[in-house]
Amino acid sequence: MLRLRFHFFILLAALILPGCTVGPDFEPPEAPGVDSYTETELPAQTVETAGKGGEAQHFIEGKDIPGCWWQLFHSKPLNELIEKGLRNNPTLQAADAALRQSEANLQVALSAIYPFINVQASPERQRFSPAIFDVQSPPTTFNLYNTAVNVSYTLDLFGAIRRQIETAEAQFEYQRFQMEATYLTLTSNIVTSAITEGSLRGQIQATHELIASQEKILEITKKKFILGGISQLDVLAQETSVAQTRATLTPLENNLAKIRHGLVVLVGGFPSDTYIPNFNLETLHLPTELPVSLPSCLVEQRPDIKAAEAFLHAATAQVGVATANLLPQVTLTANYGWTSDHLDTLFLHRSSVWTLIGNVLQPIFQGGALLAQRRGAIAALDQAVAQYKQTVLTAFQNVADTLTALELDARQLQIQTDAEKAATQTLKLTEAQYKMGAVGYLNLLDAERQFHLARIGRIQAEALRYADTAALFQALGGGWWNRMTVECETVTKKDE
Repeated sequence: MLRLRFHFFILLAALILPGCTVGPDFEPPEAPGVDSYTETELPAQTVETAGKGGEAQHFIEGKDIPGCWWQLFHSKPLNELIEKGLRNNPTLQAADAALRQSEANLQVALSAIYPFINVQASPERQRFSPAIFDVQSPPTTFNLYNTAVNVSYTLDLFGAIRRQIETAEAQFEYQRFQMEATYLTLTSNIVTSAITEGSLRGQIQATHELIASQEKILEITKKKFILGGISQLDVLAQETSVAQTRATLTPLENNLAKIRHGLVVLVGGFPSDTYIPNFNLETLHLPTELPVSLPSCLVEQRPDIKAAEAFLHAATAQVGVATANLLPQVTLTANYGWTSDHLDTLFLHRSSVWTLIGNVLQPIFQGGALLAQRRGAIAALDQAVAQYKQTVLTAFQNVADTLTALELDARQLQIQTDAEKAATQTLKLTEAQYKMGAVGYLNLLDAERQFHLARIGRIQAEALRYADTAALFQALGGGWWNRMTVECETVTKKDE
């Protein structure tokens, strides 16, 4: 009896006392020790240009990013389209399913810290012959009923189970931030596609207006030719100019169709669907207060960096798993049940049976497989460290590129706006002089060409400001940590 109690207390201590955890403990990487994103200091604001989309944008360091940043463009059709995309996009749905799968895998890993308990019942009917024991008796047929409760528990002496749980937790975090990255990519793609559509529509409209103006000049040219004021070469030259301008419509319309098809697919529809709205730059408002997160905060904001950190965490835990697999593994198994040849006596005390088994497994020789697995886990950890560093460097490059682009975009829009104004005035004067015969036809052709190029350039520069503004919100992480239903509804009501 004393011996049984002694063994019981040893077993209880083994179950309660935690073992050590081998392998490296994960520590989140420190934020890069840099003070700015670019070599030169950012200006307080960009230059300002008169007209739509020319507002000065202010860079506000440390300003937080709203969770629904796209609503800062104050476009109700855009907000509604993004809501539709968030509900129907298959890529986002796949990311959500992967997240739910990783959550289930985490629950499976957590189950390993508990004992496994099973109940088994096996009724049998046997025919036994005493002849196997050289006894001359007739065979006997009888029933045998077996019922048992089995308890199995693996002692986590060196932390293999805890490291597996740590790996599953890190993988769950990885999938969570992968979903946030998918969410951010989807919303950013919808916004930039809408901006591109608006730019293409503006360029197409400008081209149509130029064609209408050129056709009027063509009529005047033909009348002058009939009156003998000019040669037929001038008429052919104007006809060629009209045809060349018409030819520029085809690639613009082709790109517009592709953008429209892409938008429909982003929101989970087919290219033949026509329920998405048309977008024009005139319906979008340029955000004027731009957040610039501190460089030390960027690693906590970018979903791709957080996903890379979780991947690094999982790789670190796997080194511990591979190390623990080299050490002894202890499993305890207990069975308590009943065996009887009659069902009515099955659960009587005299029918009870039990076993208590301890199993110790120490790998000795497996052809070097376990050592190779550990070396592979260490190599995977080194790879994860390098990938994390590269992800951080790319993130800082994205922010630096976008901040520089925003400042240059504002200057470019100012230049293109001035060029368009000058080209417009030049074209009007040249048309009036051409009608009076004061200038030649070549002067008019050159004025038309310069006006068309200047107007298209101004539209492209305006669209680029919108697109790079959206790219900044994406580069800074998209504010996923602030994404709340109340916040989004508040901005939506203000937009309406």
